Amino acid sequence: MHEGGKSDGPVVPANLPNKAVGAVAEAGEGRGSAKGNTASKTPAGRSAGSGASSALERVREVARRDKDARFTALLHHVDLVRLRKAYWAIRPQAAPGVDGVTWAEYGQDLEANLRDLHARVQAGRYRAKPSRRVYIPKADGRQRPLGIASLEDKIVQRAVVEVLNAVYEVDFRGFSYGFRPGRKPHDALDALSVGITDRRVNWVLDADIRDFFGQLDHAWLRRFLRHRIADERVLRLIDKWLTVGVVEDGQWTIVDFKTDADITARRGEYENQLRWYAQALLRLTGMPARCVLFGV
Repeated sequence: MHEGGKSDGPVVPANLPNKAVGAVAEAGEGRGSAKGNTASKTPAGRSAGSGASSALERVREVARRDKDARFTALLHHVDLVRLRKAYWAIRPQAAPGVDGVTWAEYGQDLEANLRDLHARVQAGRYRAKPSRRVYIPKADGRQRPLGIASLEDKIVQRAVVEVLNAVYEVDFRGFSYGFRPGRKPHDALDALSVGITDRRVNWVLDADIRDFFGQLDHAWLRRFLRHRIADERVLRLIDKWLTVGVVEDGQWTIVDFKTDADITARRGEYENQLRWYAQALLRLTGMPARCVLFGV
């Protein structure tokens, strides 16, 4: 919540969340407030050449300097070096997708396969494959659906994510940990521990959006992407993954995502619930509650 129109300063872990070189505003022994965005840099990673890293660093600098900048030329950053790095980042024991190609099999002729993949991506001939639907049990007894992408889709997706991270990482706050490079749940737990023990905290709010990925509206996702991404080739690439569908028990289907009206109704429901919680806390305490917010 907030008091006097300002939110509480974020609490961050003692250890450096991203392997940055130099000082990082939101980390260190002081655990001070992170003013602005994280100053950490995504590690270059295995097999990433200095040229590839410096090129993305220029993208990152433009994104940091100009919050309204739209990037018109990004696909060339999905180069052979970055595709190779993405392959080596995949867990060798990972389950194969619908084509049955494993990490080890693809690696038997890795350089030729990557060169062919790179040529198809750059020429617009790359075709995404539907995900293989599997289910894993949840703690409450229900089944969580998962989509297992084919190996080449995983490679290209990882490479594209690295490029997009250069654009979007500078917009994240220091107290956000979920799905960010160089950060993990233990960092968030460490920050939460510090926040509870070293700060005056009245409430810890644990909120979860029910079936988030099942309710995600693709139309709005595309709109958000276009705020910063103007490279139509990258947008078409992402659109292939959004519309390719899934294969379950040998049957191919398009995932039935909710309409704009459904999403708007659900968003209103969430806003009303959060508003009710805020009013309830105000009635209980007689004053605006202080809380520590962690995006995990």
